[in-house]
Amino acid sequence: MEKQFIGAKEVAEILGVSESKGYSVIRELNSELKERGYIVVPGKVSRVFFEERCYGVKVG
Repeated sequence: MEKQFIGAKEVAEILGVSESKGYSVIRELNSELKERGYIVVPGKVSRVFFEERCYGVKVG
């Protein structure tokens, strides 16, 4: 079963960036989710939301 949340290492690998940039992307996405009223997990982001916001990315 596929995990619902992905971490900075996986984000960085998918986007081809450094792990620190992966954390930056996660912070930005989590900020958007928090503004919408969702509960967020620091250092992780919803796989579905990540795919939705990063055009052309399909995880898994």
